[in-house]
Amino acid sequence: MTTEYGRYAEHYGPAREPAGQRGRERGHLLPAGLRAPFEGRSWREFAYVLTSLPISVVLFTYAVTMVALGAGLLVTFLGVPVLAAALAGCRGFGTLERARARGLLGLEVAEPEPLRPRGRGMFAWMGAVLKSGTSWRHLLYAVLQLPWSTFSFVVAVNFWVYGWALLTYPLWFWVFPMYGGQGGLQLYGDAQHSVYLDNPFEIAVTAAVGLLFTLATPWIVRALTTVDRLMVHGLLGPSKLASRVVELESGRGVVVDTAAADLRRIERDLHDGAQARLVNLAMDLGLAKEKLREDPQEAARMVDEAHGEVKTALQELRDLARGIHPAVLTDRGLDAALSSVASRCTVPVRVEVDLAERPAPAIEGIAYFTVSELLQNVSKHSGARGASVEVWRAGDRLMVQVVDDGAGGADAAKGSGLAGLAGRLDAVDGILVVDSPAGGPTRVTAELPWRGTVG
Repeated sequence: MTTEYGRYAEHYGPAREPAGQRGRERGHLLPAGLRAPFEGRSWREFAYVLTSLPISVVLFTYAVTMVALGAGLLVTFLGVPVLAAALAGCRGFGTLERARARGLLGLEVAEPEPLRPRGRGMFAWMGAVLKSGTSWRHLLYAVLQLPWSTFSFVVAVNFWVYGWALLTYPLWFWVFPMYGGQGGLQLYGDAQHSVYLDNPFEIAVTAAVGLLFTLATPWIVRALTTVDRLMVHGLLGPSKLASRVVELESGRGVVVDTAAADLRRIERDLHDGAQARLVNLAMDLGLAKEKLREDPQEAARMVDEAHGEVKTALQELRDLARGIHPAVLTDRGLDAALSSVASRCTVPVRVEVDLAERPAPAIEGIAYFTVSELLQNVSKHSGARGASVEVWRAGDRLMVQVVDDGAGGADAAKGSGLAGLAGRLDAVDGILVVDSPAGGPTRVTAELPWRGTVG
């Protein structure tokens, strides 16, 4: 099983298709090239091409007419609302086009960023429409869609019609001698010569050519609709800047939630651990003080027990501080810090850190806690006999990989550990890739941005 997290997971290879779909592909007796003319996907793509032409005519006419009218009226104030209405109408057509692409092409395109008028009233709305890059991209789509849809319509319809007509020619060639007074479909003719497709060999060749056209047409239409997919995704979807803002807002939410969870964990550990132990220690010392004159030996015994409690409380506080940010990481870097984590793992762990310099403290801390959590998973769930940790730099990325020889089958859907870890990495433009087939081994790779230490 391979699980990929992060915005850039596609860098690790193509997306894996659903298991059910893979099963359906294996269940077909005919190869894809032979069954393509009869598949629903091919007919839906052909329907998209057919409907694109009339829609693009209406959209182009509306956009050009309104923009030309608005530009002509700019000498008066009326040109501004007309231009705003033109762009708003193009955005409305964009909603229709996204729905059509989703229904016929299976293309999921997110809604673009909404208008954010600075103020209330019609003037604020018109200003927001005219300043929005999304509105102008919708207008560009309206202009480009007509010539492209015309070209794709002509190509698709000709290939489709000629392919099926030639393929079925043996079924309808009799129409010519019976009603046309000629031997068959005329291939060539002038004043002296005429060539008709009327004998069995020519009819068979015609059907064979039609078969080639019919088999090739779905792939030609698919290539044409690929351009439509790019246009819809690039011009009618959210801009890269807006998508990045959404990602940063989401990442900020993850960071805030993670920080709040860490604070609750620290508070719980202090309340249930060191704080409770110190309260008991204070009570024991109070009792020892009262017994000091009456029973010095008993008081000494109680003080000795309190001394042991102090050591335990100090160890708990050290462990808690190490969980917040270990001093060895600050003082000596990832190599020493990860070696310390590995020494506490229940299985032997080989640690190899190949870094010529240290990354930024924030990135270093995330890498440390990533390895700590992964090694905890190895200790608790993997049943491994050994594990390895490797850290290296690849260009402007810090790579961390943890491998164990356990039972495998790690799945983020079964628990929140890996999913939460992936969310933390994603908040800093990181990636988490989990490759854990049943039977093992499990390989978890974390990729973080390299941000060197300042100065």
